[in-house]
Amino acid sequence: MTVSSSSAVVLLSGGQDSATCLSVAVQECDQVMAIAFDYQQRHNVELRQAERLAKIAGVDFQVVDLSFISALTQNALTRKSIPIVCQEDELPSTFVEGRNLFFLSAAAVIAKQKNSRKIYTGVCQTDFSGYPDCRDDFIRSLNTTVNLAMDYTFDIVTPLMFLTKAQTVLLMQRLGTLDWYKETHTCYEGARPACGVCPACQLRKAGFEEANIVDPLSYA
Repeated sequence: MTVSSSSAVVLLSGGQDSATCLSVAVQECDQVMAIAFDYQQRHNVELRQAERLAKIAGVDFQVVDLSFISALTQNALTRKSIPIVCQEDELPSTFVEGRNLFFLSAAAVIAKQKNSRKIYTGVCQTDFSGYPDCRDDFIRSLNTTVNLAMDYTFDIVTPLMFLTKAQTVLLMQRLGTLDWYKETHTCYEGARPACGVCPACQLRKAGFEEANIVDPLSYA
């Protein structure tokens, strides 16, 4: 990939997709900062793994407190008492209302303070779990909104928007950073080794199988 003289902020959840975005960003931009969000999620292992990934990539890392999100909505990712359920024609119980809206808005504020115009996020319309805030039309709309709100030109970059999980794995292989996936966290149960049976683990495993590549992550 062509390296450009630019700086970027990467939303780094510690998961497979955000790790891929981090790899893309460090190859496309001269300066990269990774940010993760503490929104009182079901487990904080993802914050620890995000920090490890940032260290591997050699970029600055910051955890931003957005714990108010947990107080606004009840779902399986902020309440351990709510079971993880995915039913046909319904949003999964893991959907956190407004999460990407708040994440990207906060990231834009930080990016402006850092004189960065690029914000990388791993949302995906092709292989998503039915979340409306992972759609391309939402991202394009929010991009316009934050530009107007701060009178600053941002570019919300979504390298994975139209890729399947298998294509994301192959992209990471081409980038030469497939080994980073060993430090990522996908499991909804917060388990390391990963449980291998929750919807997030199943989607990840299917992607690696389709790509015919061995997942470096350990499973129970």
